[in-house]
Amino acid sequence: MSSADLTNLLGRAEQLISRLEGLLPHALQEPDWSASIAWRYRKRGSGWGGAVLDPIRHVSRISYSDLKEVDTQKERFARNLAQFVAGRPANHVLLTGARGTGKSSLVKAGLDAHAAEGLRLIEVDKADMVDLPDLIERVAARPERFIVFCDDLSFEDGEPGYKALKSILDGTVSAAGDNVLIISTSNRRHLLPEYHSDNKTYKHTDDGELHPGEVVEEKISLSERFGLWISFYPFSQDEYLAIVGQWLSHFGLSADAIEAARPEALVWALERGSRSGRVAYQFARDLVGRQGAQA
Repeated sequence: MSSADLTNLLGRAEQLISRLEGLLPHALQEPDWSASIAWRYRKRGSGWGGAVLDPIRHVSRISYSDLKEVDTQKERFARNLAQFVAGRPANHVLLTGARGTGKSSLVKAGLDAHAAEGLRLIEVDKADMVDLPDLIERVAARPERFIVFCDDLSFEDGEPGYKALKSILDGTVSAAGDNVLIISTSNRRHLLPEYHSDNKTYKHTDDGELHPGEVVEEKISLSERFGLWISFYPFSQDEYLAIVGQWLSHFGLSADAIEAARPEALVWALERGSRSGRVAYQFARDLVGRQGAQA
């Protein structure tokens, strides 16, 4: 083999090695923790590696006082989060219930309330739950307190992230690291689909007691590892109108204008088939936007 052929072969080998390195797993890189109070865990590219923590440059700001008609849920969540930030025992949190009722907003409000005390948030997609152990190891030595947040969480049977989350949640908060609190929102109380056939696994004892079978027990076993369950319910008409009034006031409308908008707000909710905080917010934005255009 000539020296030219050898040089060419080595060059091609180096190119191949470079391409392979892009496909190999890489350790999660240390981000600039001063860049934000919230990050999003992402995987870039089609390879195995490339996981990064992207800072969220424009964090949605909302306070506890902005959330109306969920006082009981707010009080329970705020108490548990304050315990965690103070370094006292606290429970992982599962927020479940009707859509648009303020589950995600409550988490944002908690971050806003305690950011100055060192609370930070990392948002993780359901598909990346398998990487939870690596993520928690990365932040374990940090002085900040971290919420690991997964919004709209639910699993189908056999998904890999299910077991990873289950193992992290097993036990107390310290099992996931003293400075990490797992918070998830879901429309499913037990995070897994429930079928009519599951009822067939229930067993009746001779004394009349009813015991769930293995299928049901497995589906309950993940959600019960969250120490704090907080349920949200559909709003009544009066509650919905109170939230509409809160948002219209936020946008600067007078009390008379808010009262005049009530019938239109009810029609807006009827058209969407839902009286939720999200629908109330969307109506307020639409109304104020139209009035601004008319002005």
